[in-house]
Amino acid sequence: MWVLLVLLVIIAIIAFMTIKVVKQSEVYIIERLGKFHKIADAGLTIIIPFFDHVRSVVSLKQQTMDIPPQGVITKDNVTITIDTVVFYKITDPAKAVYEIQSLKKGIEYLAITTIRDIVGKMDLDSTFSSRDAINDQLRVILDEATDQWGCKIDRVEIKDITPPADIRDAMEKQMNAERNKRALILQAEGERQSAITLAEGKKEAAILEAEADREAKIRRASGEAEAIRTVAEAKAKEIQMVYDAMKKADPNDKLVQLKSLEALEEVAKGDANKVFIPFEATGALSSLGTAAEMFKEDKKSKKSETK
Repeated sequence: MWVLLVLLVIIAIIAFMTIKVVKQSEVYIIERLGKFHKIADAGLTIIIPFFDHVRSVVSLKQQTMDIPPQGVITKDNVTITIDTVVFYKITDPAKAVYEIQSLKKGIEYLAITTIRDIVGKMDLDSTFSSRDAINDQLRVILDEATDQWGCKIDRVEIKDITPPADIRDAMEKQMNAERNKRALILQAEGERQSAITLAEGKKEAAILEAEADREAKIRRASGEAEAIRTVAEAKAKEIQMVYDAMKKADPNDKLVQLKSLEALEEVAKGDANKVFIPFEATGALSSLGTAAEMFKEDKKSKKSETK
């Protein structure tokens, strides 16, 4: 009975050592008698006990590795601290195991030296404004260097760049000064634009007022001219009517002269200081004067006869 139990235990141990189940996204590095034998992919794998053994379990997933923050001296002799993370994937498990003793240590040291080399050629301002360029350079250099280790560098990201405290204070003061400068410039620009708009508004108002005044004067002059024209037309019609009436009445010369004198009397009542009498009216005046003298002599003769 005990022998059977011992045999069962031995068989179980041998089966456990013989049958291996490899998980998805992992591979086993199998060695036989201390020498690389094969790479066992995901699934069931049979190995020979005491001859074969699993050297290493390698993950094929994309992995991340934080690079410890490093103090780096820039081109303008400013010490800054850079925190970096590397994203990598193993493409050749055998090389990752046999070509380097520790893949992670190799990537870390290579990343540190590369960062110091790249940032050491840049000034402080460039390090803040050129993160993408630094990331690309790091990725290319690390990818080329780790290719012989069966590793592919997918991305390199700088998480943080920390300058010294005094540099941060100076940068904050400079930033505040620039912000105040921009605010003053924007305020001055706003005031200038406001003054320009106000001046343009006053100019436009003055132009509109002048045009309105000119239009009013034009309309006033037009109204006065129209009134004068209307009065003149009325007078002309009145004169025409008088002329037509006189023509129908067939007046003699004396009556015409009398009417002319009446017209002159109306003209003399106007605001003019001087009245110009037509030459034709002088004959009428002289005739009237003679008639008046004759009337006076006739009146005197009648008085003498009465006596």
